[in-house]
Amino acid sequence: MKVYLKKDVEKVGIAGEIIKVKEGFAINYLIPRGFAVAVTNANADFFKKRERLVENRKEVLSSQTSMLAEKIAAIDLILKKKMHDDGKLYGAISPTDIVDKLAEKGISIGKNQVIFVKSIKSKGVYEVTVKLSSRLQPKVKVTVVPE
Repeated sequence: MKVYLKKDVEKVGIAGEIIKVKEGFAINYLIPRGFAVAVTNANADFFKKRERLVENRKEVLSSQTSMLAEKIAAIDLILKKKMHDDGKLYGAISPTDIVDKLAEKGISIGKNQVIFVKSIKSKGVYEVTVKLSSRLQPKVKVTVVPE
């Protein structure tokens, strides 16, 4: 079954695409939640025109996202935190800490885009992944030092 996506659906497609999915997935999940509209013979031309407009927007968006990924990969963050004498933090580094430091450098992301391999609870140098899209996931170098 062909559907036109009205909103981005992770691991399925982005808004404005016409994709082919299984009928049950479309009828039971995508359409009732307002993520998609069924493409029929009657409305196929309308959605084809809209898809072309979205293609142009996707090209611009992907170039902006790749530039942002390069900018993020080039940044080294230094986080000053209170810690015990043995180098362990009183708490752990949170995604909010990373988002705030990136905001100071002029990069705006959401805390749900920050992915830790494992929690950061001691001083040292770590790599944290920033998920911009399914393909673009630059790593930012984070150095944790005592306050």
